[in-house]
Amino acid sequence: MIKREIKDKVVSNLVRKEITIIIGARQVGKTTLLKEIMAGLKGQGRPVLYFNLDIEEDSRHFRSQQILLDKIRLEAGSGRAYVFIDEIQRKEDAGKFLKGIYDMELPYKFVVTGSGSLELKEKIGESLAGRKYLIEMNPVGFREFVNYKTQYKYENRLGDFFLAETEKTARWLDEYLSFGGYPAVVTAGTVLRKQEIMNEIFVSYITKDISFLLGVREPDKFVRLIQLLAAQSGNILNYSQLSQDTGMRLETLKTYLWYAEQTFIINIVKPYFTNLKKELTKSPTIYFNDLGMLNFSRGNLAGTVRDGLLFQNFIYLILKEYFTTGLSRIHFWRTKDKAEVDFVVHAGTGVVPVEVKFKSLKMAAVSRSFRSFISRYRPETGVIVNLDREETLQINGTRVRFVPWWKLLERSFVF
Repeated sequence: MIKREIKDKVVSNLVRKEITIIIGARQVGKTTLLKEIMAGLKGQGRPVLYFNLDIEEDSRHFRSQQILLDKIRLEAGSGRAYVFIDEIQRKEDAGKFLKGIYDMELPYKFVVTGSGSLELKEKIGESLAGRKYLIEMNPVGFREFVNYKTQYKYENRLGDFFLAETEKTARWLDEYLSFGGYPAVVTAGTVLRKQEIMNEIFVSYITKDISFLLGVREPDKFVRLIQLLAAQSGNILNYSQLSQDTGMRLETLKTYLWYAEQTFIINIVKPYFTNLKKELTKSPTIYFNDLGMLNFSRGNLAGTVRDGLLFQNFIYLILKEYFTTGLSRIHFWRTKDKAEVDFVVHAGTGVVPVEVKFKSLKMAAVSRSFRSFISRYRPETGVIVNLDREETLQINGTRVRFVPWWKLLERSFVF
């Protein structure tokens, strides 16, 4: 079993009366997580019920709110009980259905999961305003990946492990950059099996989420779009060129991009600017939510990948853990005179520019673009992520930190 860090967050939320909703892409481990939590509750003697709306026998209990409540009372009585519902997006008008039950003030705690459908992120969100606690579950992160690989021997000392086991760390980084973090892919024993599983995940995504749930009429064009996005990951999107290459109208293209983000395949990163005349464009960049999916979409899932843009996507996923909650956001910066910074993150009271270097640095050199951002915005701190150099410089009042990439994974790290 791969220990998922999100588990503690879900368990601590069980005492809250709000409906806990766990969302995420297919096959990231939502059902496995529910079963672990249910096993813990049963071990404590707590009444627990589980429904999976992909199973016809379970789904028949959702024909009405009364039918479901009758079933819950039959199995768990009228006292405190925990009700887990998998694949809630299968229920039509799921938001209204759950809202009606919640407003009855019953002694039942509901925990529901769903794959990345618009019903979950849009309609359920609207219907359950003030009644839900939303948790996004991502593929296995690199910290979880290494803990699994080391059988949790260094769970609270990963920094020491990375320092002492540089060759093993580099080898596992290559593996993660190649195959990503879908749990079944992580635990598969051979490259061939990893490839087969990723193909199964992608086909399921296209047939279930895109064709069935979203009603996309031309899934072949959607697949072509994902392939083109994989080839351009980390670069500014050219809408006109994408429209031409996919054979889609611009409006359809932008709708499909939105679908791809809402279903947790890509993340759309917008530019940072305060001066529209000097900064370049409103066109975004995109990063994939899983590196294995990125390589699969590129047609390169062979375990031999070493790529600067892939590493940049990897760092984006680490930053995403820090800076996509509350008011925090991740942007990139590009100007008309070609100055660029990979990421601009909002931390504390200001912004932090982050540059990514997929190499060992012989000296602490700061690029002209990074200096340009510092000169224009005067941030307190800037970060240059690289393979192994750790050093701090002062440039025009800004503290510039050279940070080995694995340092970002330490829980004590502060931007």
